[in-house]
Amino acid sequence: MNYLMVFIGGGLGASARFTVSRFLPYLGKGFPWATFIANVLSCTILGLLVAYSMEKNLDNKYQLLLITGFCGGFSTFSTFSAEIYKLISDSQWLMVLIYILASLIVCTFSIFIGIKIFQN
Repeated sequence: MNYLMVFIGGGLGASARFTVSRFLPYLGKGFPWATFIANVLSCTILGLLVAYSMEKNLDNKYQLLLITGFCGGFSTFSTFSAEIYKLISDSQWLMVLIYILASLIVCTFSIFIGIKIFQN
């Protein structure tokens, strides 16, 4: 049953990720907005779910479905890394720096915001 919950959540998360990429396609140049937004949204949702789980003791099957599955399928660290590699290959050093710092700072802040939203 645990694998099924992760499988379903992962499929839903991957579908959400695909939807974001359809609205903001990355053409290999400039700032990769789709990946950035998917990661920020995933981190915010993860923050909400972690806070809810800590306060309301979210059942393990829902943690697997939503936290492990959905957020795991929705966040895009492998795509993020591939886009960094492409930017480095194209010698877009300033964009590399902006993308890494913006992703780390904004996504970490998004976890914080998700937790705070739930707690209020």
